[in-house]
This record gives sequence, structure tokens and C-alpha cells, in this order.
Amino acid sequence: MASWTPPARSDAAQSVYADAEVDRQRNPGRYCLGAEAAEIVIDRVAARYDVAALGDPNGWKPGLEHYLASAEEDGRLNAFGARTAQDTATAKLGARAATARYVAARPDVADRAVRPPIVIIGGWRTGTTFLFRLLARDHRLRAPLPAELYAPWRMADADAEERERRIDASGAGHELLHTLNPTMAAVHDSGARLPEECVLAMGTTLRNWAFSSTTRLDSYAQWLAGQDFHDEYTAHRLVLQMLDDHTDRRWLLKAPAHTAEPSSLAAAYPGAVIVHLHRDIVETVASGASLFATYRSTYSDEVDGTDVGRFQTEQTELWLRRAMAFRDSAAAQDVTCLDVRYADLVADTSSTVRHIYEAADIDPPDVDAMIAEHHAAQPRGGKGRHRYGPEQFGIVEGELRERMAFYPFG
Repeated sequence: MASWTPPARSDAAQSVYADAEVDRQRNPGRYCLGAEAAEIVIDRVAARYDVAALGDPNGWKPGLEHYLASAEEDGRLNAFGARTAQDTATAKLGARAATARYVAARPDVADRAVRPPIVIIGGWRTGTTFLFRLLARDHRLRAPLPAELYAPWRMADADAEERERRIDASGAGHELLHTLNPTMAAVHDSGARLPEECVLAMGTTLRNWAFSSTTRLDSYAQWLAGQDFHDEYTAHRLVLQMLDDHTDRRWLLKAPAHTAEPSSLAAAYPGAVIVHLHRDIVETVASGASLFATYRSTYSDEVDGTDVGRFQTEQTELWLRRAMAFRDSAAAQDVTCLDVRYADLVADTSSTVRHIYEAADIDPPDVDAMIAEHHAAQPRGGKGRHRYGPEQFGIVEGELRERMAFYPFG
């Protein structure tokens, strides 16, 4: 199989990229990155919020600076990608300020109880999305929508009509992504009414492993590996408290990035049921590399498959080593960890799902009917097939298996 190549861009996509290049010449400040951009981002946030709401700069400014520096030095971003990186940093700091303002007006929010959630983790492309969206069909569970994760303070007190309007309005971003990169629908479909992974709400301290999935951020990822995520998971819990709808439904959460921070996850949610999915390690790394390469090609015109494979291998090893070490820690005693093999999930979905309900101490619904409903609504391959091979990303099967020999599920 040939080396990885980015998907072709449609005329509509080319127009968006061309417009961004023209705009960069007219408004260079909106596209700059690095140290200069950090001050621009802070000024943009200050134009809407009291900067004091951001709290101690030591909690967020290092992340802001590392993210923007890495985007400039490592990102290989086109104009659209550079603007998106600056907008991402602005949005995360804005969310931090908006959350602080919301909670200051409603001090009871931070005291709201959060029932132990069910949290699906695992390497990228291990079946987490399939399991997550399948279980989300159980109305006793609550899986967050993108609009709730991006702006929980707006959704928290919205009445039914306003809530629906805001959910519909959030679809514009997904439509733009699919215009720029239609391949994403087959690799990881998204939409305003599709439950989404909760890392979308994370990063208000500018610490978020998901950033490096869409953008080449090697130095940022290296910095992130040495960071304490306690405050980030405290903010994550606050999002759920803000979104509390008084129905006592149990949160259903999902994000591969939680695999890197199991201790912080367990500290934030004692009693949680952590469902860890495992897939053949070559399939995991190769499929994840395909996902990352496809994502990154939206924001960069210089995506090298071998470089993505190298990064994906390093990141997967780090995450899985942390996840395995967590099992022997005192923190692991506060949660229930359930291992699920991808092969079992695919071969016997019904039994696997029932096992999860048993671990969560929840009476199962009509599981077979739920599975049938899910496959009817989201048929496998319904928006195209995800095709890839490890050799496209410089992955040598034998070498990878030897490197990951510590991982008992590979």
C-alpha cells in the first residue's frame, strides 16, 4: 500500500482556504501564533470578560504559551489552521471566564452532587465511539451533546425551546468541517445531535490531550506529559454540575484522552465505572494514525504519514503505560475498572453490553432492541469505509508489538 495521502479538497473547500489566505494578508493579527498571539488572545478575552475571572495566570498562562508556541513551531498550519488555533485558545480562555462568572452568580452549583458516571476510555479507534453512542440510547443515561460541552453556561438555564435552537445552531461548525474534509464523516462522524466526547469541554487551563489530535503539536504534547491535570478535572466536574437537569440520570462519558490521566479522573469521580476498551495494538495505532492524519489535513497542507505514525506510536505507549500503572495504584481502589476487548464488542455486542450494565449495577434495558435501533440509525460504513494500512504510517508490525509488549491486551 502506498504512503498516506490527504483526501482531495472540493471546490467549496478550496474556496474557504483561499479566503483565509486573503484575510491573513488583511488581518495578520488574527493568524499569528507564538508569544505575540498569547497577548492577542488575552486581549480578545478581556474585550468580553473581566480578566480577573480567569484567576491565577499560573493556572492557565503556561498552557496558553506552550500551545501557541507549539502551533507556530510544530504545526505546519495553513491560514485556516492558524486562525483556528488562535480561536481555540481564545474559546478555551473565554469558557474559563464565562464559567467563573456563571458560578459566581450561582454559588450552589459547585455543591451539586454528581452520581458516579460511566466513563469509556481506551486508545484512539478502539470502539469507544460506537459503544458510547450505543449506550447513549438508554434514556436513563445522559451523554452530552457538543453544544453542552462547548458552552455549558449557555445551555444550563435554557428553556426547552431555547435549548433546541442552540443545539441546531451548533450544527454549523460540523457542516463546515464536513465541507472542508468530507472524509471525516467516515472516520469519525460528528453532528449537533450526536453525543460527543467530553474533552470538548476540557482545556480551560489550556491542558487538553485532544489538541494534538487535530494539530501537529509535538513540543506541547511533551510539555503536557509532565503536567498535573487535577485542576482540569475539577473544571470538568464543574461542567457536569452546571448541566445538572435534576433528573438524576447517570452521566455517560467518553474520551480516549482520559486514558492518559486515570488518576485525575478517579479523583474527580470516585465510584465511577471506567470501561477500558482494548484493540489489537497494530490496529489501534494504525487506525489512530489514520484518524490524526485526516484531522490534521484539515488545518495543514503538510501532513506526513510517517511523522503521524511516529507521534501516534509514542503517544499510545505513554497513555497505555499510564493506564496499566494506574491499576496498581491506591487511586484505582476508588473506581471500578472493566476491561472490554474490541473483538468481543464486535463479535458479541449484546453480552458485552450486558456485562457493562452489570458492572455499573444497572438493570439492562432490552439490549438487543437497543442494538438493532442503533445499527438502523447509524449503520456501519453508512457514510463510507475507513481504509488504512500500518505501512502508510511507517509502522512495522513486529517492531510495534515488541515495543508494546508491556501491554497485556495487544
